[in-house]
Amino acid sequence: MRRSHRTWSRAIAAGALVVALGAAGATGAQAKPKHALKVTKSGFGSVGGTAVDRYTLSNGSITAKILTYGGIIQSLRAPDRHGRRANITLGYSNLAGYTTPVGDPPTPNPTYFGAIIGRYGNRIGGAKFTLDGKTYTLDPNNNGNTLHGGVRGFDKFVWAAKSFRRKGVVGLRLTRTSAAGEGCATPASCTGFPGNLKVKVDYTLNKRDKLRIDYTATTDAPTVVNLTNHAYWNLSGEGTGTIYNHRLTLNANRYTPVDKTLIPTGKRAKVAGTPFDFRTPHAIGDRIRDNNQQLMFGQGYDHNWVLKRHGSGLVRAAKLRDPASGRVLTMSTTEPGIQFYSGNFLDGTRYGTSGHAYRQGDGLALETQHFPDSPNKPRFPSTTLRPGQKYSTSTVLGFSTSGRH
Repeated sequence: MRRSHRTWSRAIAAGALVVALGAAGATGAQAKPKHALKVTKSGFGSVGGTAVDRYTLSNGSITAKILTYGGIIQSLRAPDRHGRRANITLGYSNLAGYTTPVGDPPTPNPTYFGAIIGRYGNRIGGAKFTLDGKTYTLDPNNNGNTLHGGVRGFDKFVWAAKSFRRKGVVGLRLTRTSAAGEGCATPASCTGFPGNLKVKVDYTLNKRDKLRIDYTATTDAPTVVNLTNHAYWNLSGEGTGTIYNHRLTLNANRYTPVDKTLIPTGKRAKVAGTPFDFRTPHAIGDRIRDNNQQLMFGQGYDHNWVLKRHGSGLVRAAKLRDPASGRVLTMSTTEPGIQFYSGNFLDGTRYGTSGHAYRQGDGLALETQHFPDSPNKPRFPSTTLRPGQKYSTSTVLGFSTSGRH
């Protein structure tokens, strides 16, 4: 039977459409193999003769690379609104970047890029605290205070590691025992933290682009503990410039003001009417140079916000959005506070994974935590852990995209 020219044209067009749709589907599947959960392991050098491994967690969209040295999130790749992936966390391309001492005094990774922080995240005033009537002294490694566990905190140890797969997630479990006396580099001059602390940190990535961090610990003697992660974020991509155009929302009506050495005064001040009000989204650079004493102390934001909580479960802590790329980071936590640090002390002397220098404001940290100096502030939520008790906190990082506005 003879077909008309119009009939043949329609048939050809329909066939072309089917082929085009099939090709587009195949291309899409190759470009974005969503939910392809996997975990792999590779070598990443050694420290003092101890091998360091890098574990890669991937779901086909998000790829997180985590080191056994310091539990460091060395890289995290996420797609922008157009599906283009980039590394959005600050770090180094090789182990030497994390282990080579720099600065004055020389310190490995003094910026704590991506690391697990302990035994006590943030600062302890005067490098000492009293527990059960006994005073413990620590390394004064930050303006006479103890910062992030002292000279050799959790970020400077190689952790035991084991990867795992469970229904809907892949993960990495890191474990170590923090010996009594850690937090004191020179035992003749200080005591360190009391108690042998057994610590476990689980990183898990699920199919919904969420990276979860679960911290647990037990002790054989009364001690204090405050664990967190010190990843720096730049949602435009690390090494691309500042985060001052990122828009931040914090679920907090109050924050804890600090003295000139960045130790909390003990007050919980209202954020209303101040540059610390992020209850609605604000560009980080909008008010960072305001004439405000607290901003002068920190040379920008380096403060703890008191999260609005109801109960002990996960609550939304922060939302960070980059209008340029469309990337969005949301954070939920069981912790009572979050430290927002705007990268004020990045000074251009360190070169990251992209080969670019990191300068002031090129990344920001959002550290879920108990409040700084809680061991010396009885009105702050307690960080004391006793034998028979279990320290347990969780933080969930969700990655997504949004439109331009």
